[in-house]
Amino acid sequence: MRKITAALAAMILITACGGQGSDAGGGEQTRVTLVQGLAGEEFYETMACGAKAKAQELGVALDVQGPQKFDPTLQTPIVNSVTASAPDAMLIAPTDVKAMIAPLTQAKQQGIKIILVDTVVEDDGIGLSRISTDNVKGGAAAAQALSEQIGGKGKVLVISTDPGVSTVDARVKGFEQEIKANHPDIAHLGVQYSHNDVGEASRIVNAALAKDPDLAGVFAANLNSATGAGSALRQAGKLGEVRMVGFDAGPAQVKQLKDGVVQALVAQLPGDIGAKGVEQAVAAVKGQQVTASIPTDATIVTEENVDEPEVQRILYKAGC
Repeated sequence: MRKITAALAAMILITACGGQGSDAGGGEQTRVTLVQGLAGEEFYETMACGAKAKAQELGVALDVQGPQKFDPTLQTPIVNSVTASAPDAMLIAPTDVKAMIAPLTQAKQQGIKIILVDTVVEDDGIGLSRISTDNVKGGAAAAQALSEQIGGKGKVLVISTDPGVSTVDARVKGFEQEIKANHPDIAHLGVQYSHNDVGEASRIVNAALAKDPDLAGVFAANLNSATGAGSALRQAGKLGEVRMVGFDAGPAQVKQLKDGVVQALVAQLPGDIGAKGVEQAVAAVKGQQVTASIPTDATIVTEENVDEPEVQRILYKAGC
């Protein structure tokens, strides 16, 4: 009788530990956590949707967490908690290139496979794979689009979030390189930082219009910068007169496009980033080959093409 009971107990233990999983870890299900840069934001929610779909396809147990602000002081305790829970792999969009090195180093030392999605850190030893939009290329595309909108001449201003965020820094770099190399009649007025605050972006544009009333264009490197800039342009009666290109293509950005606040958007492919992140995480856990760098594309969205099926497919969503 004791032998039968022991056998049943063993069967129950096997079922509880690994009955639903992939073949990683001796039959146990691979556990992956995605730490977003900002919970609830459409870019990261679309990334999570892509990751969830791929996780379901591969039989991966996926958990998704993220801070309420794009802030390393809020993301760090989440990373520490994830590290304590010891998943097999962590996908993460670091909120600062320097501040997130220490908590991610701890996770790495615990044997967790780290995959960087969207943003990166300065330590090249962190991130078995780095998957993101080619943001330098995206910034150059924004410069080309803005040049078309203003007829290739005039003064333009760039509004970014904060220095030290790898994605927006790269967008600014690409924008500036393209303007300098190929648009000699455009006067680049430099970069100002909104700290991801709508009110600050509005103040920046109001001050720019006071100093340069002939301002021709604005490149807003993220949603809040575009929202604040658009508010200032509306108040000044400059909507459509001062042309603007924004980054990303969530519902709010698309509404800005249709309302004439911005004239073009640079749409990333966050769903693809999430899916590829899960693929690379599984490969790392299984000891298979991992691709160190995976760039993804971006698409220019305008009022003329926004309703086309292939463009509709890449617009961001608030949930799966």
